[in-house]
Amino acid sequence: MNPSYVTYIALTLVAVYLLYRIMVRLQLSRAKHPSLRGHSKWSRRVARFIPYFSYDGEHFFASDGAPPHIVDQRRQALHALQQSMEATSPRTLAYASAIENSISDVRFTSHYRIPFPYRQQLPQVFRLGSIAQESQGSKIKDLDGNWRYDLSGSYGVNVFGYDFYKTCMDDGIAQARQLGPVLGSYHPLIAENVEAIKKISGLDEVSFHMSGTEAVMQAVRLARYHTGKTHLVRFCGAYHGWWDGVQPGIGNTRVTNDVYTLADFSEHSLQVLRRRKDIACVLINPLQAFHPNADAPSDAALVASDRNTDFNKQRYSQWLANIREICSARGIVLIMDEVFTGFRLSYRGAQGFYGIQADMVTYGKTLGGGLPIGVLAGTHKLMKRFNDAQPVNVSFARGTFNSHPYVIGAMHRFLTRIAQADIQQQYADSEALWNRRTARFNQRLIAANLPVRISNIHSILSVLYTIPSRYNWMLQFYLKHAGLELSWTGTGRLIMSFSFSDAEFDQVIDAFVRGATHMQQDGWWWQAPQLTNKTIKRQFLMDMLGSKFPWLAGWLPQPLAQRQTYHASIQTSNHSHEHATNVSKVG
Repeated sequence: MNPSYVTYIALTLVAVYLLYRIMVRLQLSRAKHPSLRGHSKWSRRVARFIPYFSYDGEHFFASDGAPPHIVDQRRQALHALQQSMEATSPRTLAYASAIENSISDVRFTSHYRIPFPYRQQLPQVFRLGSIAQESQGSKIKDLDGNWRYDLSGSYGVNVFGYDFYKTCMDDGIAQARQLGPVLGSYHPLIAENVEAIKKISGLDEVSFHMSGTEAVMQAVRLARYHTGKTHLVRFCGAYHGWWDGVQPGIGNTRVTNDVYTLADFSEHSLQVLRRRKDIACVLINPLQAFHPNADAPSDAALVASDRNTDFNKQRYSQWLANIREICSARGIVLIMDEVFTGFRLSYRGAQGFYGIQADMVTYGKTLGGGLPIGVLAGTHKLMKRFNDAQPVNVSFARGTFNSHPYVIGAMHRFLTRIAQADIQQQYADSEALWNRRTARFNQRLIAANLPVRISNIHSILSVLYTIPSRYNWMLQFYLKHAGLELSWTGTGRLIMSFSFSDAEFDQVIDAFVRGATHMQQDGWWWQAPQLTNKTIKRQFLMDMLGSKFPWLAGWLPQPLAQRQTYHASIQTSNHSHEHATNVSKVG
């Protein structure tokens, strides 16, 4: 054969292969969300270059360009709110301050309650976490005897109200007390728990773990073990625990090359699932239906007022059905991460809510009946940790405290209780009930002419802001002062328990309206024509660049506070007109 012809054939094959690889890579790139959230490596790189800077002195109160009289009003309001909280919760605040630098979680959350440029000048009273010593139903009490309605939901544990879980814990421990903390051996109640979980999950086999994160770790590990494939698919913004194997972007310092972060509701994502041969599993966090392609909302990221939610149950159900069909055809393991949504959205969790059957399901939080738990359910084939033909080829997983007798007891009480008729009726009514309550909530906000609205997915609520503002993060402190307890993420996620009666929920609305009205009267939602979400974010970027590169300061646009040209009285008039117009449009 002619050597030149052989060379030609070889070069052609190489060119075809390279073209194929380029097409595959482009297809993957198109399946990623265009934001940094969809590009984990770039988000991690960019995070390293974002400098810390602080709004000091007057700029803390005037970063939106507010005139002097509004600045003075805000300064006095913050001082008054600080004094009031110090007067009503001195023991709680002192205790929180004492432990802040000794408990790493407290130090982290005290730093990330608000956008970081405001952190340094915010009084300590607002940075401290909550200390509680008693709960009752839907309320929680601090060390000073202040009762507040709990909207934190204990991060999802509290589905049915605190008294419900106290009963589960007491009854569970009573059932297991004679055995005590025996580990390795199983308490007999485990068999009944497993049968209940199998029925709820629609799967064959169960393993127990200490947390939801551990359950997800085991699910991914087994999927890789049985498929022999390397990569997992997660969707943009989805949270699956703190493990860096499913958190490849910001917050992870380990370099991960075995995770594909794809966009929700994207045909390109479905094409990647159809065509790639290296995908072991797809992880679904059903809460992404509430905010597709976005991180869980947090006040620490509340730079402007463009927080949004977009829940469409029918659309998301169809999206999951499409993924289910492809996974079945391609031998990809579909894992439903129900650590948060399990036993909340329905008796069968998100699987029942959206009408989908997964190959593996992870549970946690509420399933422990008030005690720590992580559970993985799956098919017999996927849950097997060994290979019959290769006796030393195993996927080992065995935690010391898995299946602790007291946890098994509390779980047994939980599973027994939620199977009873009254709880099953709650499940049947809950979706419509929370939709009605949210509608009533918004009616009150519109009537009070407040620039906030509530959105929901079932019993999980979020606060949206209808006018551009740099100070929406202040609302969390006014709500606490009004008698509402939020988690450290603030107003992004209000996790309601089923224990709220209509009368109690109306009291929550009253407290919310009272707190928001107080904040509005204190001038934090002051408005001017030039203040838009776009200008706010642009100014934030300019401030950041000026901090990173001081030599650029003279070339960058001046802060809004320095570019304010309107007379104070004109601004006040503009504020009244603009606010009324914006609220009218939203309403």
